[in-house]
Amino acid sequence: MNRYPVWKYAIIVIALLMGAIYTLPNFFGEAPAVQVSSGKATVRVDSATQARVEQALQAAGLRAEAIAFDGQSVRARFDSTDNQLKAKDAIQKALIPDPADPAYVVALNLVPRSPAWLSALHAAPMYLGLDLRGGVHFMLQVDMPAALTKRADALAGDIRTALREKDVRHGGISRNGQQIELRLRDTATLDAARRVIREQLPELELVDAPEGGEYKLTATIRVDAARKVQEQALKQNITTLHNRINELGVAEPVIQQQGLDRIVVQLPGVQDTAKAKDILGRTATLEVRMVDESAEARSAEMGSGPVPFGDERYLDRNGQAVIVKKQVILTGENLTDAQPGFDNQTQEPTVNLSLDAKGARIFKDVTRENVGKRMAILLFEKGKGEVVTAPVIRTEIGGGRVQISGRMTTMEANDTALLLRAGSLAAPMEIIEERTIGPSLGAENIAKGFNSVTWGFLVIAAFMCVYYMVFGLFSSVALAVNLLLLVAVLSMLQATLTLPGMAAMALALGMAIDSNVLINERVREELRGGASPQAAIHAGYDRAWATILDSNITTLIAGVALLAFGSGPVRGFAVVHCIGILTSMFSAVFFSRGLVNLWYGRQKKLKAVSIGTVWRPAGEAGAQDNNRPAA
Repeated sequence: MNRYPVWKYAIIVIALLMGAIYTLPNFFGEAPAVQVSSGKATVRVDSATQARVEQALQAAGLRAEAIAFDGQSVRARFDSTDNQLKAKDAIQKALIPDPADPAYVVALNLVPRSPAWLSALHAAPMYLGLDLRGGVHFMLQVDMPAALTKRADALAGDIRTALREKDVRHGGISRNGQQIELRLRDTATLDAARRVIREQLPELELVDAPEGGEYKLTATIRVDAARKVQEQALKQNITTLHNRINELGVAEPVIQQQGLDRIVVQLPGVQDTAKAKDILGRTATLEVRMVDESAEARSAEMGSGPVPFGDERYLDRNGQAVIVKKQVILTGENLTDAQPGFDNQTQEPTVNLSLDAKGARIFKDVTRENVGKRMAILLFEKGKGEVVTAPVIRTEIGGGRVQISGRMTTMEANDTALLLRAGSLAAPMEIIEERTIGPSLGAENIAKGFNSVTWGFLVIAAFMCVYYMVFGLFSSVALAVNLLLLVAVLSMLQATLTLPGMAAMALALGMAIDSNVLINERVREELRGGASPQAAIHAGYDRAWATILDSNITTLIAGVALLAFGSGPVRGFAVVHCIGILTSMFSAVFFSRGLVNLWYGRQKKLKAVSIGTVWRPAGEAGAQDNNRPAA
């Protein structure tokens, strides 16, 4: 009756083994480290960078516990913060000869101390939130009026182009704040201009009024269109911030919208606040210019002559000089997308660009007039420009779809597409709030949270053992397994643990023991009714299951609602809460019954069970011996 088949015990053993393996990394802590990542969009970090880091440390007489390249950055781990700071200085001197133009970001960081065999099994510790790990918190204010002004500038150019194509003459187009003003001679021209703008730019609202002998047509961005511009600006800024923060190697950074025009950025584990502010405030712009093909420009490229008047000299990704004209043809504002691909005929790697309507028209005219010449795409960061690529124009390109190809590897095509997609901030931002939480305060929070969970567990276990005796011991072991599995699942999911998450962990212990209390009381009730111990155990687990399932499902629904509609700390609480409910159902029912079956199930003539005092109504006669607690 109370026997588990071998496969159920196998599931329990596998679950315990997996839980132990994936929980272990959380006990090794973190070590100070120096991280080297790309400081420019055109600089790549690879195994050669790792070799340079090793040489710099060796020359400085510093020994790292481990140096690893994770595909995006090189991390060197040290045994103390003193060696960490010395190593940062040594690596910066070796990799950044010109501090005014850094090619790499050398930042202080923290990395797990997990042994290699655990890392090989992809077992990693949970990420710790800002309140537990320490780090920096920024509140950024997005300049929404600037975003709308920028959009109005673009629309003014679109109106000018549209009217020229339709041969509608006007007396001038100017922008006044976020309004675009057109001056028109007569009513016929006014009607024609209104018709063209309504057809091609429906996001504008038009109002006309006579002014002297002319008419003034005022175009403003509609309310719904302005709201969309603001939403897109906020989303683009968040995406750009994600790309920049990746350079710091922050594990699970929090970048989220707050209100209509603010962005919250939390960087757990970041020790170098100045470096974080520098990267968050970085500006990047994209420009398309023509390459100067004259003999003087060729001479300047070789370094044997001056740069011709009206030209500028920039370096490409290979360090070769390229002389480009100062006139900017297109900017990143005209680029809507960039994706890697392959040429249909040659199967060479390519980068496929998509331009907006204005960019498509300009690009068509420029390519028609410059077939056989080179066009350079430049990326500017911190005032320093670099040539991403300089392809030759083969033919006129219309329709707003551009293909860049020629001597590129698949990796280079992916990198180039990423660079062109990243672009710049859609609107300027400023830091209006800054908080730093030190590692010592984070360690204090961890200690308090750990103590609350530990003491909560010990008090619950002591009560259960006293009140339910051996069954209480089984419940306590099941509770420990629940905690083990909860931490293991959070580690496997690489979830971020915060103080609210630790509170949810303590709450999960209290809720998990409820299931065992229901089971134990149900077993007592069966014994009180005169059932045999084996029958009471079987009926107790079977009949308590429906109640346990109902209560957990309703609680889980509340947790899912918090997860779906909450944000920040609320979501952190909800994640731990939901996982804790699922692990408690496994440990409290499946695992604890396995222990009971293993202990009592093999006894064919079981006379008594140790489940505490089975209280009976005062008038009931003849308590049976097999219902008394065993010695």
